[in-house]
This record gives sequence, structure tokens and C-alpha cells, in this order.
Amino acid sequence: MSDSSPLPPVRLSPEAELARAALSTPLLGRAARLARWAGADTRVDAGGGLVDEQLPTAAEALGLTGDDAAADASEAWRVAVDTGLVEIVDEEEGTVAAGADLALLTGGSPQDVLGVWLGALDTVLADASVPDLEGLEDALDESGEVDFSRLEWDPEAEADFLDGVLGNLYLLTVSEEGPGDSPVPLPALAASMIVPSDMGEPTNDVLEQVSDAMMRLDDQFRVLEPVGLIEYQPVDEALMADADEEPAAPVDDIDVSRYGMVRLTPLGLFGLRARLLEAGLEAPAVGDLADKGADALLDGTATFPQGAAQAETEQWLARREPLGAARELLAAARGLDAGAPLRRLRCQQALSLVGIEAGPALREVLDDPELGGLARVWLAEHGAADVPAPSEAMIFWLTIDTIAAQLAAEGNSDELQALVQGLAAQHGGFFAAAWRVEHPATADVLEAMGRLHPDKRIAKEAKRAAFKARSQRGD
Repeated sequence: MSDSSPLPPVRLSPEAELARAALSTPLLGRAARLARWAGADTRVDAGGGLVDEQLPTAAEALGLTGDDAAADASEAWRVAVDTGLVEIVDEEEGTVAAGADLALLTGGSPQDVLGVWLGALDTVLADASVPDLEGLEDALDESGEVDFSRLEWDPEAEADFLDGVLGNLYLLTVSEEGPGDSPVPLPALAASMIVPSDMGEPTNDVLEQVSDAMMRLDDQFRVLEPVGLIEYQPVDEALMADADEEPAAPVDDIDVSRYGMVRLTPLGLFGLRARLLEAGLEAPAVGDLADKGADALLDGTATFPQGAAQAETEQWLARREPLGAARELLAAARGLDAGAPLRRLRCQQALSLVGIEAGPALREVLDDPELGGLARVWLAEHGAADVPAPSEAMIFWLTIDTIAAQLAAEGNSDELQALVQGLAAQHGGFFAAAWRVEHPATADVLEAMGRLHPDKRIAKEAKRAAFKARSQRGD
């Protein structure tokens, strides 16, 4: 993901709901239980982990059984220490006590609870990047330090890989054209990190890399699920009947769910957004602009997908009375800068959500050269009487402004191409008059119309008009 452009806005659940979800996650629940279980006789080693002889008792206190009971108890204890639910009183003696943050889980605010959960998430993400180190003893160098090259493991690269996968999963989840709440097949997620975007049919080598990545992710997602970041359906173990073989990446969509399915939980969306913000990326959330001015709303939603822009605007309008909101929106929509057409489009879309109570604000700008056209459209759509007809100059100015806004919002979309074709068909002399429009974007719009129109004769006419517009402005 690029760190220069904002990500699509995410719709987060209320903090109270997220805090309840955090408290109900298996791992944080176990960590809290161990923090309350620990007493004067509890001992930890030099790294803060429970000493081996106390792990069975800790697992029993958590009601854990089976081969992984001790390991699960050890992980829960590590989370308890890392999040401040437990604090080490005496490092030499290895004694512990309940940490100050333990009380936050029952008496703190939702933000307090989520802060503890984010600490747990950091611990688990670090653990998930560590492979099974069965051969750890063989990887020790002469000084007793781990030689990672012997393990064929690069800790930084492994963490970056997992961050990249989770970033792609976040982007798929928040994009309006993505699967949304639906689970993502594990092969598709692995391929997003391996297969070049310009590659046609993947080679056998690439498919093998995808298969390797799938198995790494299968292990990592099993670690991440108990902290509540994801919901995960693991790879079907029947596909790995031969212990020496990994399942090949599927080449079609037949029963793809057997290869693993993953989705971010609402809590996971919150957690990954927090990490993205911490990394310096723009990761907006719907509602961020609700208490800001109309200028921030129109500029902030300029690059939002339509659904997110409407949701943000609805929250903004809910905090204001209609007439005042309309006046504020119209004032913020003025301007001749490059971003002004898109601001006016967002203003028009916002005003479509406001009732007839806003009518006086629209009448106040009927004579405004920048706002008069959209004001007439709004009043006519709301059945207002005595709306003066627009002049030809105003119609042409509004047309150029609207196309400039759609170019900024969507680029060369099919919808814009249909609009261009419709304009040229309905107004035979459009280009002869349009180049004279005194709008900063006139030449750019006419060039775009020439680029988008499929009829070569009309396209040439549009480009000729664009040249005249530039000559008129002295460009």
C-alpha cells in the first residue's frame, strides 16, 4: 500500500461495542484470568515468563487441556505481562503482582479497554511472525546468540510480510468494490503478495511461492484468531494428507473455501486502522469530520467513494439544523482553485440530503456565478416556485464545472463517457460555445471530452475547442 495517498474510509463500530468485543476475546480473557490467579507464590523467569513448573497449574486455572495447554497458558501470561495486567515486583526473586491496568478492564472507559487490547494485539502480531523454532539449538552461534541465517528466517522480512497481508486484507474490506464483510479466500490473499499485477498466467514457480505463502499464513492466522483480529476457517487438513507436501494453490474457484477463508472482525478493523495511523498512513474513518466545518467536510470527502461520502455527510448534517448547514456548505463550495469543482459536486450531493427547510439558503445564491446553477437545480428538484431560468452562460459554466468534478472524482469512467456523448448529441453547437466559458477547467474538460468521445469527428471538434480555450487564456 502506498503511504502517500489516503486509504478508503472505514466504518467503525461504536467504541462501547468494540470494547465489549475486546473483553470477550479468548486471549485477553485468559490473560485477565491469569492476572487475577497470580499470587505470592507465582514465579517468573528472567524474561518475565512463567517458570515451567507453574505452567500446568496456570493451564488448569484456565481450564485448558491437551497438548497445547501449556503453550496457550504461556502465551496468555505473556500478554498479561506485556499489557500491564501483571507487573513484575522483583526481577531477582521473580515475584509478581496484579498490574495497574487490570482494573481498567472492569472500571475503565471503552478507550481504556481498547488500549489494553491493542497492547495484546502487538504481542500476538510479534508472536505470529516467529516460525516454529524446533531447530533453535542448531542455530546458536559460538556466543550463544541465534544465527537467523541458519534458520532461513528474516524476522524483519517476516513481520513486513504479515503487515503487508493484513494491509491488503484491510484494503479489501474497506473498499466499496471489495468483498466487505464476506471472507477472503486465503489463496487470493497470498497471491496479492506474490503475483505481479501485470502477470497473466502465473508460472509454476509463482504458484509454488503462493502455496508456501498460504501455509505461512495458515499458521499465522491460527495464532491471530484468539485475539479477535480475524475470523478464520483454516486450510482443510485433508489437503495435506502427505505431511511432506503442501497443498498446491487452487487454479480455479472450485471449493476454494477448503484452502482457507479469512475476514477481519469489526474489532480487527479498529485494530488495524490504529496500527496504520501509528505508521503514519492516512486511514480515515466515517465520522471523523462530523464535528468539523463544511470546508473540511467537502475537502475530506472529495476522494471518498460515493457510499462513504454520503455516510460521512449524513453524520455531519445530523449535528446541524438544515438552513445553517446549507449556508455553510454553499460558502465552502465557492472557489476557482483546482479542487473547487469537486467541492461543489460534494456540496450538491450533501444538499440533496437536506429538506426544503434549506430553501432560503439556495435562493440567496441564485445570482452567484459559481453557485447559481446548482441552486436552481436544487430548487427545481424540490418543487420550489418562481425559480428564474438560468442564462445560457450559466448553463455552460455549470456543465463545465460538473464534468471537471466528475473527472476529478472518477477519471475516465463509463458514466462520464456516456455524459459526454449525451451532451454532444443534444447540443450540436456545444463545442462552438463551450470554449468561450470563463472557467479555469474549460480547456481540460474539452480535452477530456475529445479523449472520451468515440466519434473521431466529434472528438476532433472537442480538441479544437480545447485549443481555442487555451489560446483565449494565453496558456
